[in-house]
Amino acid sequence: MFQRIVLIVLDGVGVGALPDAAEYGDETAATLPHVADAVGGLVLPQMARLGLGKIASIEGVEPVPVNCGYWGKMAEQSPGKDSVTGHWELAGVTLEQPFATFPDGFPAEIINAFTVATRLEPLGNIAASGTDILLQLGEEHLQSGRPIIYTSSDSVFQIAAHEEVIPPEQLYDICRIAEKILLPYNVCRVIARPFIGTSADNFKRTSGRHDFPRRPAGTTLLERLQQAGVETLGVGKINDLFAGQGLSRSFSTKNNTEGMEKTLQVFGKIKSGLLMTNLVDFDMLYGHRLDADGFAEALQAFDNWLPQLYSKMTDSDLLIVTADHGCDPTTEGTDHTREFVPLLVWSPVLKQSGSLGVRQSFADVGATVAQNFRVDLQGQSFLAELK
Repeated sequence: MFQRIVLIVLDGVGVGALPDAAEYGDETAATLPHVADAVGGLVLPQMARLGLGKIASIEGVEPVPVNCGYWGKMAEQSPGKDSVTGHWELAGVTLEQPFATFPDGFPAEIINAFTVATRLEPLGNIAASGTDILLQLGEEHLQSGRPIIYTSSDSVFQIAAHEEVIPPEQLYDICRIAEKILLPYNVCRVIARPFIGTSADNFKRTSGRHDFPRRPAGTTLLERLQQAGVETLGVGKINDLFAGQGLSRSFSTKNNTEGMEKTLQVFGKIKSGLLMTNLVDFDMLYGHRLDADGFAEALQAFDNWLPQLYSKMTDSDLLIVTADHGCDPTTEGTDHTREFVPLLVWSPVLKQSGSLGVRQSFADVGATVAQNFRVDLQGQSFLAELK
């Protein structure tokens, strides 16, 4: 049906707690509705016309008539609520067991192995937010040169280091060593967290963050498309989330603005294939930092940008907008939240509109893209529902 498909993942933009959210402490989470309440309403006319107001009750986003788009929401089948799990499921790989988490810090055998392999004795080894850990240990790191290791409720082994103490490239090498040490422990990601500043008053994480995830646990949509000769392109942290597997080309970005610019540039140069974009600022800059105002501004910037993408699309193109989990900035704590994610689908060729309902797995997106390009993938495709 479509020659080019653009799949945009709004990182952390959930629309309400999943039925099992209480198991994760997230029963009150509802990222989009709560952000809208916190700022007195959102102005998102483009997404409203795609059906966003029909998915959830969002102040300022009315359930206006939709002329040529489809909407719905999706539940996550995999256990967990991290970006890797969400993206893998979007690409047709559903986990049966969650990644391991270490809320009390990593066991001695991991830290000892790290110390021996890197010749660096780390600081920290606690669960903490990325900003709090710098307040607690940033100055000691500057004095000692010892890297800071910390984790969260997610399956992550994070290493923070000042760029003038441990330059980013050296930090990445340290993360690669940690990645090998952690393989038997089922840890999802090692994350490099470079920062700058002179004291706790002005420490700031930089855009040099780099993720080192496990390889996907199964054959993803990206790999199946690539095997079938379909071009696959990733913008933002897609390459990191899939450990570089299944991508013909990838384009790293520092923020949402650059991600949207790269999406337009890359889309304009391809004749066919899948372009998958992750826009990370909602999660990284605003959700985790409990900044509802910044979250709202980022949503409105994305909405204002959509017409630029529309102008490049033809009748043979399809747009899918969704998310990978929630990251509610108004709830207690700074971690991801277990939520439904929105599903918005549009193409200039669509002459009808309608609800795609409540999908039981993120994998339905991957199945739809796969069916379009005539490859097989788990999930329930909604391609036939697009009129």
